[in-house]
Amino acid sequence: MLRISELKLGLDHAPEELPAAIAARLGVPATDLLRWSVWKRAHDARKKAAILKVYIVDAEVKDETEVLQRLAGDPHVRPTPDTSYKPVAAAPSAMPLRPVVIGAGPCGLFAGLILAEMGFRPIILDRGKVVRERTKDTWGLWRKSELNPESNVQFGEGGAGTFSDGKLYSQIKDPRFLGRKVLTEFVAAGAPPEILTEAHPHIGTFRLVTMVESLRAKIEALGGEYRFQHRVTDVELDRAPDGAKRVRGLHLHTGEFLEADHVVLAIGHSSRDTFQALYDRGVHIEAKPFSIGFRIEHPQSWIDRALFGPCAGHPDLGAAAYSLSHHCANGRTVYSFCMCPGGTVVAATSEPNRVVTNGMSQYSRNERNANSGFVVGIGLEDYPSDHPLAGIELQRELESAAFVAGGGDYCAPGQLVGDFLAGRASTALGSVVPSYRPGVRPTDLAAIVPDYVSEAMREALPVFGRRIPRYDDPEAVLTGVETRTSAPIRITRGADFQSLNVRGLFPAGEGAGYAGGILSAGVDGIKVAEAVARVIVGSTTAGAPSPGWSSK
Repeated sequence: MLRISELKLGLDHAPEELPAAIAARLGVPATDLLRWSVWKRAHDARKKAAILKVYIVDAEVKDETEVLQRLAGDPHVRPTPDTSYKPVAAAPSAMPLRPVVIGAGPCGLFAGLILAEMGFRPIILDRGKVVRERTKDTWGLWRKSELNPESNVQFGEGGAGTFSDGKLYSQIKDPRFLGRKVLTEFVAAGAPPEILTEAHPHIGTFRLVTMVESLRAKIEALGGEYRFQHRVTDVELDRAPDGAKRVRGLHLHTGEFLEADHVVLAIGHSSRDTFQALYDRGVHIEAKPFSIGFRIEHPQSWIDRALFGPCAGHPDLGAAAYSLSHHCANGRTVYSFCMCPGGTVVAATSEPNRVVTNGMSQYSRNERNANSGFVVGIGLEDYPSDHPLAGIELQRELESAAFVAGGGDYCAPGQLVGDFLAGRASTALGSVVPSYRPGVRPTDLAAIVPDYVSEAMREALPVFGRRIPRYDDPEAVLTGVETRTSAPIRITRGADFQSLNVRGLFPAGEGAGYAGGILSAGVDGIKVAEAVARVIVGSTTAGAPSPGWSSK
């Protein structure tokens, strides 16, 4: 098969035009094109009056060797790579302790799946509930202002990505096509098949719920075991004969001790108590930069018209999405984050008396507003101290201030863009109806964040308004605060994916600082599971299990 990229056709091209374009691109008669399929599909909207569809296709022709030789200098015609997933190991028949995965978000899900597929029968712990019970608890905050600290947007089966736009694309380097493994498993679990071909696929919350349940059933059928509402409170360590620290087990909030010597830390970016417990045990943790800001909302129709012009509303385009960035005079970078077309702003706190915003969309992306994180990058020099967990302290400070500014009942503080730019508090909202629930109370958001944040935002808003007309419209709404853009720490690991100073501990995903979204977290989960498998297989091959190991 041959892979042809950058194949462009008109937005409303006829179906027969694509195979004709493939044959023409390869310089062969149409009769030589034996079969073809779309690998990826995107659109090029740089010319709004002439939007194009852009394809990557795989094609089989009669004489592939001749075509490759003739087009040897063409970077857009190459042999189709093998994208199938191949396990790196198989569990030994006499295996020591079962590996444990902490966290059932995208990273933990795929770590558990890969380990289960290789026969390692992982135990998956999650502090939250199964996804449907967790959904009810999450709605309890949104509708009744009732927070369950162990079952919410951040904690529970599916992780934080369950209540998001469900974006399934990433800019990570992926030479082994592990992202394809993630997408293929999602389709098998009930995701729409087009996520395999769309350049910027998404799923949405409702579909993610059923998919997570399906993947759980698959892992259990392969010998994996889930234990929900099992919060890890401490990690037991001891010393190997050579003096190195190693993990020996996990203390749970139930009082149980779970013996374990291979533990995947897929704990997500909001497991602050777990971060503290790991730090207290001496696990190597470093402070890491992240970003803070607000959510910004516009009517989706404004964004559609701005980006698609006369083609706005075309069924093949759907709701328009954007990505913006601006480097400010004060040295800060302001950028859009986790843009949710046709979605809603959601309450995403996991701790009492704090307010956190996030964005969510359903698969249809047909809600009234577009929303996006509107955030400013901050560095370690902005933290209140040089402590490795100082970023968490800053997050909590901002979230507590937002809780107070919103009225102390989990309503969020909000402000009109016009008032924010003018430096005055909002006393009422305008034509753009904010979507955050339990509700939004007008105030002065600049009073919540550091001055350098509001200064950078005021510079960036008019710049973004020149790129997307009406982005800085006075009636657009800002809602605060957005603090969970990523973990403010990194649980640093070595080339073998183990903690720098604790053997058997495998930091993974967003909470360890190695992913940023559903797809990249899933890919990292695969890599870490493979690393665990290699270590286990290597230890069992080298000799009998060490004293104290069991087979439970």
